[in-house]
Amino acid sequence: MNIEQKIEELGYKLTTPPKPLASYVPVVKSGEFIFTAGQVPLVDGQLKYSGKVPLTISEEDAIKAAEICVLNCLSVIKAEIGQLDKIERIVKLTVFVNSTDDYSKQPAIANGASELLVKIFGDAGKHARSAVGVSSLPLNAPVEVEMIVKLKE
Repeated sequence: MNIEQKIEELGYKLTTPPKPLASYVPVVKSGEFIFTAGQVPLVDGQLKYSGKVPLTISEEDAIKAAEICVLNCLSVIKAEIGQLDKIERIVKLTVFVNSTDDYSKQPAIANGASELLVKIFGDAGKHARSAVGVSSLPLNAPVEVEMIVKLKE
């Protein structure tokens, strides 16, 4: 079973890669590494979730938003390399959480992204990670994820 089939088997879907929101490229390949730009929870060009955790969006919905961000990262990677089976492993995630000043559960929100990657890639989906609370994100997104992956040689 290939990676795209695994994603569908898990009940998820890769969509058309989101277009950049400003003057940047969504993905850069450097040697055997791929670096994505930060991805917010856009689905078909529309923000699926918005708000500040936990003030205007629940932790549960922010976790779902983190999953969409990961799927968007995988979509832009697939657009660059053709197929996700070329990924050897997920190296690192940075997860930004639009949260109130007193909120400290950013790692729980980031787990939505991390756990999905392990479901998709198994041990190759285990990665280093930073979970960072921020005061705002583009489009008032609750979560933004950027990813570094290593390709098979």
